[in-house]
Amino acid sequence: MRNLQIASVLVLVLGAPGATWAEPPLESVDVFVSGEDGYKIYRIPAIETAPDGSLLAFAEARKYGGSDPGHGKQDIDLVLKRSTDGGRTWSKMQIIEDPGELWSAANPATVVDRTTGRVWLLYLRSKPERSTATSRPGTDDMQTLARYTSDHGLTWSEPIDLTRVARDYSDPAWQASVVGPGGAIQTKSGRLVAPAWKVKPYGVFAIFSDDHGEIWQRGELIPGEQGGNEAQLVELADGRLLMDIRQSGGPHRLIATSDDGGRTWSEPRPGEAVTPVACAIERLSLRGAGDDRNRIVWTGPKGPGRKTLVARISDDEGQSFPTERLIADEPAAYSDLTQLADKTIGVLWERGSYRFLTFTRLPLGAPTTDR
Repeated sequence: MRNLQIASVLVLVLGAPGATWAEPPLESVDVFVSGEDGYKIYRIPAIETAPDGSLLAFAEARKYGGSDPGHGKQDIDLVLKRSTDGGRTWSKMQIIEDPGELWSAANPATVVDRTTGRVWLLYLRSKPERSTATSRPGTDDMQTLARYTSDHGLTWSEPIDLTRVARDYSDPAWQASVVGPGGAIQTKSGRLVAPAWKVKPYGVFAIFSDDHGEIWQRGELIPGEQGGNEAQLVELADGRLLMDIRQSGGPHRLIATSDDGGRTWSEPRPGEAVTPVACAIERLSLRGAGDDRNRIVWTGPKGPGRKTLVARISDDEGQSFPTERLIADEPAAYSDLTQLADKTIGVLWERGSYRFLTFTRLPLGAPTTDR
């Protein structure tokens, strides 16, 4: 038994065959393992660095199998583990919300308010057998909720209902709104902005707050009929917002920008070539913050399909991502990113055909190759 417990936290060295990694090596640890703590599978990672430097790893704990919220006999709780040593070890699992038998609390998206020190968590709650496809317009079948912590994830507020902010109740076809997963930000101006998507049909937009979460507003839908859904945000050096969006079909993600903090958006353009999947995007460095250059990092599976997780680096504010770094050459799906106190990047990702949610430290000195 002791050997099994030790094996579950062994450090793995992952990299391209023949690559010589800079010190320290690329390190990974399995944070959530399918079958542990009474849950069949863990999915939909989100990770945040709290103001004290601790790491908060969020997941959907799916009790009866791999199905999404509201599909058949499914019960999903929203759970958290914390790390105070840069992701090398993790706490026991904390259940943030268990809404009841066959209910779901899911799809975490987080953001730190630099002024108040609060970490905000936005997510959905759905009734039994009510999914994005079966949620009824004008009802609370699927809610958009928020909580916050003022003590770096140790305790959480009661949920705040944002359903009527995130959904247009006057639209008879608008069944549900979903945040993230992951990818919420605070802009330089202090605005909290979270990416969100709707059905039916699919559409992408943002919700935002200018008063530290007291009042939230909904922006306009990204124009066009491209049918995007799961999305993440990054602020560009010139103050515009860039949204990186999962496509409903086709080989490329969708990219849209906003000049007004998420109220309105440009027509989308093609983004990175990747299978339809939730990917992550994060600010890596910023000249305006004293760094040597502006860089953005993106993670997703290189493929074919949901396989071979890579990080791609942009030096031109998201116009292109020519530099690629291998994280792991194995089955890989959803991922989320955060910057640690030491400026390395932390990646929380779905590994091994959804058997693990794994945390990987990505040192900036790792070798790079141009695609």
